[in-house]
Amino acid sequence: MENPFPLRYLFIDFNAYFASCEQQVEPKLRGKPVAVVPMDADTTSCIAASYEAKKFGIKTGTLVRDAKKMCPGLICVPARHLIYIEYHHKLIEAVESCLPVLKVMSIDEMVCELTGSQQQREKAIALANQIKQTISRNVGECLRCSIGIAPNIFLSKTGSDLQKPNGLVIIEPKDLPQCLIKMELRDIYGVGARMEQRLRASGINTVLELWNASKEKLHKVWGGIEGERLYDNLRCEVVYSPPTHKSTVGHSHVLAPDYRTEEKAYATLHRLLQKAALRLRKYELLASAMYVKIKYLNGARWVDEISFTETQDTVPFIKALTKMWERKKPVYATPIKVAITLFKLKEEKNKTPQLFPFGRSSEALNAALDKLNSIYKKNTVYFGGAHEALDSAPMRIAFTHIPDPEVEGDE
Repeated sequence: MENPFPLRYLFIDFNAYFASCEQQVEPKLRGKPVAVVPMDADTTSCIAASYEAKKFGIKTGTLVRDAKKMCPGLICVPARHLIYIEYHHKLIEAVESCLPVLKVMSIDEMVCELTGSQQQREKAIALANQIKQTISRNVGECLRCSIGIAPNIFLSKTGSDLQKPNGLVIIEPKDLPQCLIKMELRDIYGVGARMEQRLRASGINTVLELWNASKEKLHKVWGGIEGERLYDNLRCEVVYSPPTHKSTVGHSHVLAPDYRTEEKAYATLHRLLQKAALRLRKYELLASAMYVKIKYLNGARWVDEISFTETQDTVPFIKALTKMWERKKPVYATPIKVAITLFKLKEEKNKTPQLFPFGRSSEALNAALDKLNSIYKKNTVYFGGAHEALDSAPMRIAFTHIPDPEVEGDE
């Protein structure tokens, strides 16, 4: 009888990725506690930590000042995102020399599909070991990964989290739920802080209780079909998830000490907005709303949002930002972080034509700006509002957004 739950997926999670890249590039960092930071300032937070640093309790989000107290020998390294993107592509190439990559999940995660005899436990394990050896040989010995193998993507990802660093975990129906019961609710993919609160309010306080909950109860807790999907995922079913659509395009940036003035915070917002507009055009999307936030050293915040006619044109975006800034009330504190987000997105092909268009289109201007900056790179041409922040807000990697250096490159 055919196994209804063969090992269909192999999930790869690169351990302490940014820090591992730094240790690979700089041999003097190997074996030492390393924290990757956005800038050389104790008031920022760690972006990543090597496993040597993790032993001291340092993790993503730890304040640099606190991290240095936790580990007096900590080496703080400013992030070099172009290197992490370069290694990302090298890793994809190494994995694909062993097994096709089905989907890149993030800068440090990817999943492969097993077919035919590859779904046999012994052959799947051999493939996983082959991938590890190929990465070590072709990319670098510091780029270790944890691999999970399971009947669906959800459980293969879960398996990759169970044994770090350099782990290899196979999850089959016979292993469930025992292999999960030591996990915390927040360790389950898809369970964030708010969902954890909702689960606990419904009487589910452990992963075992989550496993034993009925499909109907999980539907109720999630308020929809995602609860049913989780129920099926936990039971090795291959669950169809509809394609996701980008809902926002934006950037945030922690201001360097020299940029912690209102004038330079505004200039940095200008620069972030121009970068977001460039990405929006690359994605062939339009936006009809903008959200802006500034966080201050004393804990104060300024937030505002504005709506406008759908566009991908930088000029009306700048006008909207200017309008919000003009109505901003003074905050007598030091700005430390800025963020700007374009939302209410729709595809460019679905644009509603205006019956009476107002003003001249900047489409040709945007195209020329994008082309010049693509050819000549950093800040060849830009709108003047960003002039005071040309060295601020370099390219960053978010969990699910891998920048294209041709579009967002700052080097």
